[in-house]
Amino acid sequence: MAKMTQDVRDVLGGQKMLPLATSDSSGKPNVAFITYWKILDDETILIVENFMNKTRKNLEKNPRAAVVAYRSEPKKSYQLKGTVRFETSGRMFEEAKAMAAAKKAPGKSAVIFRVEEIYDSSPGPKAGERIA
Repeated sequence: MAKMTQDVRDVLGGQKMLPLATSDSSGKPNVAFITYWKILDDETILIVENFMNKTRKNLEKNPRAAVVAYRSEPKKSYQLKGTVRFETSGRMFEEAKAMAAAKKAPGKSAVIFRVEEIYDSSPGPKAGERIA
């Protein structure tokens, strides 16, 4: 597992929506914006599944996913790659349901994103460089 530095956490935490990239079993990509999510620890992001139709199907066949976060000033961007699992019971599911209920969303499951790789995606010579 890769650990998010404080800077990665700060940039990620500043996002109102988080683009989640997946692909189906043939490799066809899909990107969906995630509205309800939170950083659980240095290696884990909790994502609330509300209306992930295509995304859910993709992740059930291929649990690999990526998210990207961008801050405009000062310019910083990170891409995080990892694997996900769905939980429909337990503490994480209850937390996801509560986050969704606060906004009158369904909260179908907790999607646990385990960070495995982190890349610098800021403009400049280090763009694309793996940092963790």
